[in-house]
Amino acid sequence: MENTIKTRALTHKGTMKMLEAAIAEAEKIGQPQCIVIVDASGELLAEVRMSGAKFLSRKSARSKALTASSIGAPTTNIPEAVRPFIASATGGDVTGLPGGLPIISESTLLGGIGVGSGSGNQDIAVAKAALAAIGAETDFA
Repeated sequence: MENTIKTRALTHKGTMKMLEAAIAEAEKIGQPQCIVIVDASGELLAEVRMSGAKFLSRKSARSKALTASSIGAPTTNIPEAVRPFIASATGGDVTGLPGGLPIISESTLLGGIGVGSGSGNQDIAVAKAALAAIGAETDFA
């Protein structure tokens, strides 16, 4: 029908699997993290600041999740030259910092995950562990 579309959504059980896997990976690498998961419209599904994670990293993790969900791609896909302007125009809701990945399953964008408090590589590793837990895409070209 032209007036409606079928959509898929991440369930609370899928969200919890992601969160548990992200926490487990963060513990494995010894880096407490802030982890934020949003749905395809940017609404918060889950959030945790692990003991020892930097409290301001919660804000960057949220921006990473929102960005990844909005653009359907890793946050690092935001071109370097426009990052400050987009961040300013969105009140900090869009970022090019590493650690934000889209949640894509069966070619459908389900949302985004943002991880912050470690290095960029650590943040990405934790986000990918969460995606793998639900069988979502983990390889972004």
